[in-house]
Amino acid sequence: MDDTQLDRLGSGKYLLVTSYRKDGTPVATPVWVVRDGDTLGVWTAADSWKVNRIRRRADVLAGPCDLRGNPTGDQLPATAEIADAATTARYRALIARKYGILGRLTLLGSRLRRGLDGTVGIRVTPKP
Repeated sequence: MDDTQLDRLGSGKYLLVTSYRKDGTPVATPVWVVRDGDTLGVWTAADSWKVNRIRRRADVLAGPCDLRGNPTGDQLPATAEIADAATTARYRALIARKYGILGRLTLLGSRLRRGLDGTVGIRVTPKP
């Protein structure tokens, strides 16, 4: 994947991440996205179903979408992995910067509700 595609996905407001159930059924979820070098970063609750699906099967599809998860462009093959604590903290900071007051309030509410260990970052690496 070239830098322009990565820029387009990373600068968009939402990323549609499609992970797969045990039986192979695709499940698409819109998430906030930030660019992190040659990868994309998303942030979610640690006990969410998408985290369980990604732990089981790392291949995903990723592409731009709107708030409701309607694709607004091509879905591209990618690999997803659960990020470590330091990377998750970096994603939180990037989300706060990108999404402004709404991002900060969401992060604060999540920290109050779940604590810092209640959320994880997911590194999405597009396949070439």
